[in-house]
Amino acid sequence: MTQSDGPRSYYAPKGGHPGQDTLLTDRAVFTEAYAVIPKGTMRDIVTSLLPFWDKTRLWVLSRPLSGFAETFSQYIMEVSPGGGSDRPESDPAAEGVLFVVEGTATLTAGGQSFDLRPGSYAYLPPQTGWTFSNPGSDPVRFHWVRKAYEPVEGLDRPDFFVTHEDEVTPSAMPGTDGKWATTRFVDPQDLRHDMHVTIVTFQPGAVIPFAETHVMEHGLYVLEGKAVYRLNQDWVEVEAGDYMWLRAFCPQACYAGGPGPFRYLLYKDVNRHMKLRS
Repeated sequence: MTQSDGPRSYYAPKGGHPGQDTLLTDRAVFTEAYAVIPKGTMRDIVTSLLPFWDKTRLWVLSRPLSGFAETFSQYIMEVSPGGGSDRPESDPAAEGVLFVVEGTATLTAGGQSFDLRPGSYAYLPPQTGWTFSNPGSDPVRFHWVRKAYEPVEGLDRPDFFVTHEDEVTPSAMPGTDGKWATTRFVDPQDLRHDMHVTIVTFQPGAVIPFAETHVMEHGLYVLEGKAVYRLNQDWVEVEAGDYMWLRAFCPQACYAGGPGPFRYLLYKDVNRHMKLRS
């Protein structure tokens, strides 16, 4: 089914560098339970490069850290015109999700070619042969979430697929009259998947009305809007372009601030037994 509820916005960083007259004060914080990486920290000086990616830089939003969040990494990739990779993934155990926030690109996998645009979503199982290129005249920026896939005997690996946010109908949380909804790109009952990357949308004034406390780790990148988010014992203001990184069991809640929707791209690990030994 197709979902259409007005134009959407997908925030993407542009880099650059602040002037010498800029105040040092910002909202960046790293605690034992969570981190907030505001959009203002995503500057040229903190970009990284990757092997076998041409005309490409990236911002690393999160990476596995012992004693913090250990299951995933998340990048914002920026591929300039003519750039891309024929060897994008060097870890044969890694699965990935790509989500485009700006520009257009071409993804090839399984003998097929796909045109990507803002809102495009691709799931890449481990050992998928894929390439990525930017044949256009403007940069393309996209999120790349990576996780070491956890196979289970008797379950097949998930299938590769490409879709778009417009092709998925959001699921409203019960009792919210649609004010809190989740766009699920993967069937929650499909236990082949060990991670979910979704889009959560709150209409102005909507809330998470209790302190969620659970085993899933989270990465939350704000695509649109603003809110006050409860992280552990703190209330933190966040807006489009900010990133929140939560370890397991960090309490969380929010109030959506308006005037438009508050939307974020959400990662969480799911559907596997807890590891009892390293």
